[in-house]
Formats: sequence, C-alpha cells, structure tokens
Amino acid sequence: MVRGWWHDAVFYQVYPRSFADGDGDGVGDLPGLLTRLPHLRDLGVDAIWLSPFYRSPMVDAGYDVADPRDVDPLFGTLADADRVFARAHELGLAVLVDVVPNHTSRDSAWFTAALATPPGSVERSRYLFRDGRGAGGEEPPNNWRSQFGGPAWTRITEADGCPGQWYLHLYSPAQPDLNWRNLEVRCEYLSILRFWLDRGVDGFRIDVAHGLVKALGLPDVPPGVPQGWEGRLRHRLPYWDQPEVHDVYRTWRRLLDSYAGVDTGSGRHGRIAVAEAWLPRAERSSAYLRPGELHQAFDFPFLLAGWDPVRLRAAIDDALAATAAVGAAPTWVLANHDVVRPVSRFGGGTLGLARARAALLLELALPGAAYLYQGDELGLPEVEDLPDELRRDPVFLRSDGRVRGRDGCRVPLPWAGEAAPFDFTSGEAAWLPQPASWAALTVAAQRHDPDSTLALCRTALRIRRTHPALGAAAAGRGLTWAEDELAPNVLAFTRAPGFGCAVNMGKAPTRVPLTGPLLLASGPVEHFGTGHLDLPPNTAAWWSTAP
Repeated sequence: MVRGWWHDAVFYQVYPRSFADGDGDGVGDLPGLLTRLPHLRDLGVDAIWLSPFYRSPMVDAGYDVADPRDVDPLFGTLADADRVFARAHELGLAVLVDVVPNHTSRDSAWFTAALATPPGSVERSRYLFRDGRGAGGEEPPNNWRSQFGGPAWTRITEADGCPGQWYLHLYSPAQPDLNWRNLEVRCEYLSILRFWLDRGVDGFRIDVAHGLVKALGLPDVPPGVPQGWEGRLRHRLPYWDQPEVHDVYRTWRRLLDSYAGVDTGSGRHGRIAVAEAWLPRAERSSAYLRPGELHQAFDFPFLLAGWDPVRLRAAIDDALAATAAVGAAPTWVLANHDVVRPVSRFGGGTLGLARARAALLLELALPGAAYLYQGDELGLPEVEDLPDELRRDPVFLRSDGRVRGRDGCRVPLPWAGEAAPFDFTSGEAAWLPQPASWAALTVAAQRHDPDSTLALCRTALRIRRTHPALGAAAAGRGLTWAEDELAPNVLAFTRAPGFGCAVNMGKAPTRVPLTGPLLLASGPVEHFGTGHLDLPPNTAAWWSTAP
C-alpha cells in the first residue's frame, strides 16, 4: 500500500457556527475561525474539516444547501473562505470542506424550477418526483420514512407550483433528494468539486455518502424492518448503500487524482475525500475504500461501541481487517456534530470525563487516521438543558420535542472568561447558551494547567507525531494485542517499534507490566519504575516498550 498523508493524519472538525464569532452577532463565522486557527496549529492536528458554510435557509444548520458555490452571509464571503484556506496552509494545516450531494435545499434554483414545471420535465428529472398511490394519488409513492421523523415524501400543492406529484426527502421536506441516476446531477457535482478544488481545498467530507443512489423502482421497505437509526445499522435498506453509488466515487477519485496537492510546508500531496457512511460492519464501509474509490471512511462501529471492551476490540479488529483487505487504513472517530459528546455518552460528570480522556488516548494510539470534534480537546460535556424555544435541530422540531435532537453537542466553544459567552463572541450572547460551569473548561483556563484535557490532547498529539510507532512514522504497522497477562476488562496492545497502550475499562485497578518508561496517562497512575504500573479504572496509559 502506498501511504498517503491522510492515512495517519489527525483531523479536527470545525462546526463554523459554534467555533468563533468574528462579527459579534452571536453566530460563529469564517472571520472568527481565521483568528482562532493558531489554536489548532498549537493543538497539533494535521488538518481541519469545515462543516457547511454555503448559502442556505438554515433549516438543517446549513446541510440544506441552496448554492454550493457561495458562502452564506451568516458566515462571511467567498473572500473570507479564501483567507481561511490560505492561512490554514501557512500554518501547515490541510483543509477539507463538506459536500452535500444527497439533497439540495428546497430553495435552490434547481428545485424552484422543478416545482414550476410539469411531471416528466427535465427540471423534475433531477430529483425523485413520483405519482402517489391510491385513489387520486393521495398516498405517498412508497412507505419510506424520513430520518428526521415522519414520511419521506411531501406532496406538491397549488401554492408550490404544478401540483399533484410527491417528492422524496430522506431528511426534512426542506431537503429534496437528488436523482443520482441522472447524468446532469453527476456532472453538476463534478463541477462543484472543481470549484472548491480550484480555490485550494485539500479534499471533501461527503455527507450521507452511502445514500446517493436509490434502488430501482423505489420499492417498499419490507414490513417490520425499522427505518430509523436502528434500521440503517442492521438492514440494507433500498435507499442506503446501493451498488451503483460506487460508480459515482470512482469518477470523483479520478477528478481528485487529477489535482496536485496544496503545498502547506508539510510535504503533503494529493487531494482526498472521506465518506460519512453509517453502515453496520467495517467490511461494508471499507468497500468505499477499494482502489480507485475514496481515501477514508469514518469507522462508526468504533464510535457506537460505548465503554465496552468486548465491543471496542471487535470494532477495532473488524476495521483493521476490512481496511487491510482493500489496501486502505482505518479512520477512527469518537464524536461529531450529530452525536452526544463522549463525556456525557460515557456516563457524565467526573466518570464520563475520565472515560472520554481514556478513549481519546485509545483513539490516537490506533493505526490509521483520527478525527476530533471541536471541544473534544476541552472535555466538553453535552448541554442537555437547553430551552426548547432555542433549539434549532429539525429532529427536535419534527418530533414536537419528543426527540431532543443534536443541539446539545453544538453549543459554542468557550475560549476565555468567567461567564458566558466566554469570548466566543463580542456580542451579548451566543446563538445557543453556554453553561456557567464551562468557566473551568475554557481554552484560557486549561492552557497552562498540566492536568487539563487540553494539555493531555496536546501532549498526546506531540507524542503521536514524533514516536516511531505512531502517526506517519509508523509506516502502516498494525498492533499486537496483549492476550493473557491482563484482566478481561483491560484493552492492551503494543505497536512496533517500542510502544504500548492499555485502557482499564473495569471497576478495579489492574497491574500492567512495563518494559520501558511511561509516556503518558489519561489520569493519575501509580508508576513503579520500568517494572509495572497500577492502572486505575477508566484510565489509559501509553509507555515505551524499549528501555
């Protein structure tokens, strides 16, 4: 396998509306990000991924894109984007941007034209319009359900345009699905990719990468098969992971390979794409990494394994085997803008923080690339008590509040100060309120504290960058599990040359034999020279296996 820079890189997800506000309106933007890029350089990551900043009515926080070639005024201008790309490269950071190919905004020029034209028109063929079932077409064309709740079909009314037919939206009605069997759609997205590649981005994170192509005939989902989160992780539904989607990515790979890499002073070359594909097993997501297809695919089974050593080891083994079979490397992830933050997911409070710190060291010790979500480096918890009237997530709104949605992991970052908005904005308040307890978690509060989560993350990234068994220096080496000498609730492995990692997921301390010095621990440990250490519960440690 030829090693690309992305195989072992550490990426940092920037959720622009919650990262830093440059104009004082309470919403993060590109000028704000520009001023905070040195934080990411100092943290030690290799690249950043920017969630959508395109023109949008913001029904789904920008994932309902109206114009994928322009910046929404909420976030700035195209010139601001260019400045972010250039400054990131000056700081040695590669830049990935989101591309959202499964759907457009209902306000896009294409969909506006589709509503205004009759069935069978060229404009409608870009989307998935169908006649309804039953007398007068009053019933949806099939039984598909939206991922945000409710039917996946909306019928056009007189007020919309030419009425009668239904259109498909696997997410909100404001996000009509495109027809990826239409050649014009495929050509349009190649043009969009070229637009951003020509502006200097290093690659793309592909939203809903497994959902572009739907099964021919749009058949019903069999009775009894769940269609929500559980369904997409246990069943091959007719709107997920269809074989023809790989034709799309082979074409995209040829385009990406036609571009030289951007010089960031770090010796990087090559533009890349990473798939957001929520699939149940690593062998299915690794199919997106076959030669001539994509470069990375998030390993979501690792994220979903919880604080469970059996499930985590199975997820790690599956990912290593599946990616090796196609000549690729795993891409680990513990958090993003769609899931509960690790501190809260792992139990909350001091327990959840201890586990999140240990999980961070586990992720960064594994072979392959790693993605961090903004706030991971600060140990931020989920904000669970947001006022209902401030919540924006369509998951919350479409469920009439029955499902809390994803706003709790999207609360703006705390940078400095003793009270909200913690230097996130020069205005009076951030777009979502930050808890008063975050005063102890700001970047400024943690910067000079050697025991802080920020210090732990910086140190781990420095070791990863310089240790011969980790990061780019590892040259694709795998890991060897410690099979017999430790308790069953301890995950422990070595990587050559000279590195060991152990995570105690049990309820009692365990003694870990050492053959070299301790490098780093996620919490206090009793270290006995080079002989052994007593590893407390919910703690991870790195050590050198060479004297």
